[in-house]
Amino acid sequence: MVERARVGIAQWLPDAGDPDANLAHALAAIAELGERGCDLIVLPELWPCGFRWTTLAADVAAAAEPLDGPRTRALAAASAAAGALVLAGTVPEAEGGAVFNTALLLDATGRLLGSHRKAHLYTPLGEHAAVAAGDALTVIATELLGPVGIATCFDGDFPETARALRRAGARVVLHPSAYEVEAARWWDVLYPAHALGNGQWWISANQCGTDGAGTLLGGSRILAPDGRVVAEAPRAQVGATPPAALLVADLALAGELEAWDGTAAVLLDGARPQLDVTVYEEVAHG
Repeated sequence: MVERARVGIAQWLPDAGDPDANLAHALAAIAELGERGCDLIVLPELWPCGFRWTTLAADVAAAAEPLDGPRTRALAAASAAAGALVLAGTVPEAEGGAVFNTALLLDATGRLLGSHRKAHLYTPLGEHAAVAAGDALTVIATELLGPVGIATCFDGDFPETARALRRAGARVVLHPSAYEVEAARWWDVLYPAHALGNGQWWISANQCGTDGAGTLLGGSRILAPDGRVVAEAPRAQVGATPPAALLVADLALAGELEAWDGTAAVLLDGARPQLDVTVYEEVAHG
């Protein structure tokens, strides 16, 4: 892992009915963040089709492509032109008659290093009716950041995800999201705890604005391994859509991890998952 890196996050509200315009916006964001010297660029979840719950299945189907399709080639070219490691958010991936919500990680030459199919679908709002679930968590080796974990939106809500990625070597987790305002409390509490409890950088790119079915929170941000917010983009109020934003921050990656290792590693090393649980049943009194 490098000592320092400049990280850029693109936050906006995609148009659920215009995949071409969404791709143009994504490519422009990558180009601008590359011009601003970013070593790592992160896009939000399902930007090609938006995340409008009431039309999600149709929107996903209309924007679905195989991973070797023209959209991936365009993203690869943009990554190479920017000279940056790019987590290209997630895209609708068509494969074998199914569609997956798939994150793509491209290196600074445009090579696809790996992909992650979202494994935890948010059934209360019907995501399972729009995409199929992946069957694994994902860690991808990179030259810039070492092993990188990918957790797409609801994937990251589970403490088990953060801990499993850490056990697999990931000290950086990339978190493309379409998190709604109603879950802001989860956003604000769960993720700093994940970062602190596992000694990880969490880099979250979120959609932001009102799409006709609800409001996506925004608040894209970078969390340090001690759980503090290093940088954060604007948030949306219910019914509003803030302007698109590019968040850029210079991070002392290795130094922050070393500090956690020296002060908080007991939160990981001191865990005893093999312990049995003693349960005392209620005793009836006659």
